[in-house]
Amino acid sequence: MMHSFCHMGGPEGVKLCAGLAQLKQEHGPLRAQMEQLLATAEAIGQGADRNWREPLAELRKKTASFVAVLDPHSEREEGVLFPMMAEYIGRTSGPIAVMEYEHEQAKARLSMFLEKTTHLPETVDSEQALTLAGAVIEAHHILDEHFMKEENVLFPMAERLLSAEEKEELLARINE
Repeated sequence: MMHSFCHMGGPEGVKLCAGLAQLKQEHGPLRAQMEQLLATAEAIGQGADRNWREPLAELRKKTASFVAVLDPHSEREEGVLFPMMAEYIGRTSGPIAVMEYEHEQAKARLSMFLEKTTHLPETVDSEQALTLAGAVIEAHHILDEHFMKEENVLFPMAERLLSAEEKEELLARINE
């Protein structure tokens, strides 16, 4: 019996091989964490003026654990999938360039937030709090759209471009 590396992926019915399906499935838990981050970030700096030090410390904790899950995921894409696709469609412009740029933009905002909240002052006013939380909100918006582009454009494109051997290699390498 032939062992199939594919299953149905998404409403458009594009079958994704196991490696691509795995990368797509990883978006689920990441999205759930992102929604929590967004809710936490959007509550900061709102309402009565107060010291926002604790809410920011809480957001920092959630952001750090999100980044700990996001980083290995984006490593798998940047280190394995993107270079494999670049063989076919290039890397300096087009979808891969856009995907890498969005990764950088989101990561830059998250690491800036983590850096700036490492040593919070005793008192953080609304204005400072809004600016800091804003970086997390921006990262959320970038990643939310980015995941959709990967799921609707990039993964189906990879499914069409990559050979059966490459798909097996993708699966093996993202699980190393």
